[in-house]
Amino acid sequence: MASTLGREGRMTQHITLEHVTLTFSGQPQALRVLDDVSLALDQGEFVVLLGPSGCGKSTILNLIAGFTLAQQGRILCAGRPVRGPHPSRGMVFQQPNLFPWLSVLDNISFGPRMAGLKKAEANAQAGDWLTRVGLDGFGQHAPWQLSGGMKQRVALARAWLPDPEVLLMDEPFGALDAQTRMMMQELLRDAWRQTGTTILFVTHDVEEALFLADRILVMSARPGKIVDEVILPFGRDRNIETLAQAPGYTVIKQQILHLVRVEARRHML
Repeated sequence: MASTLGREGRMTQHITLEHVTLTFSGQPQALRVLDDVSLALDQGEFVVLLGPSGCGKSTILNLIAGFTLAQQGRILCAGRPVRGPHPSRGMVFQQPNLFPWLSVLDNISFGPRMAGLKKAEANAQAGDWLTRVGLDGFGQHAPWQLSGGMKQRVALARAWLPDPEVLLMDEPFGALDAQTRMMMQELLRDAWRQTGTTILFVTHDVEEALFLADRILVMSARPGKIVDEVILPFGRDRNIETLAQAPGYTVIKQQILHLVRVEARRHML
């Protein structure tokens, strides 16, 4: 499938993977996870990775985060090689992974405080993010007192507080109920538009991808590679309630569903 629309010019490439290959050693044989993957994200762009389970979507996030190193190819962030984790690249996982012994406020401010920021300043910034994610007044609550959606809002605030250049998101709303998930999608888009952070987001949900992304990259079954790019024509000022009525929405959704289904079936054969 050809790209839906050309982008209006090119901004500075912020994240680049060039011919990246990754194989996990094991018995009885090694497992090729990624095969010659190349992709680029412009500064401030929101890109979604879609593909069948096990195709290497999360592995790409781990490579960009610096948690994993590729055997072949190279990974650049702002033109610099990625050789390990760095505060400029934040990560949000499917589970919020909050420290149960810390308050909500202390969970959010933990990273900056460990990096040497004074507690009063870190807590002030954490309080600002609590307000931004709709949790004003919950700073002294314990994580166990929060719902699943509220915990994930805390995780989002924690990841964004250090002002990362890049935010890597691995199915962060996958465990939430439909209504909460929709609310979190809107919250994420609002925060992204305010901050201009470059985001790479992994999901299995085509509708979620269509609402969030500037571009969707579809991956093949393992060994994963990029098999198609879909540039969405809906603009960034989207309404989650009316997006499905936008011209071209149904056709694009059907094309992406077909691509993902073909790759998922190939993975099962």
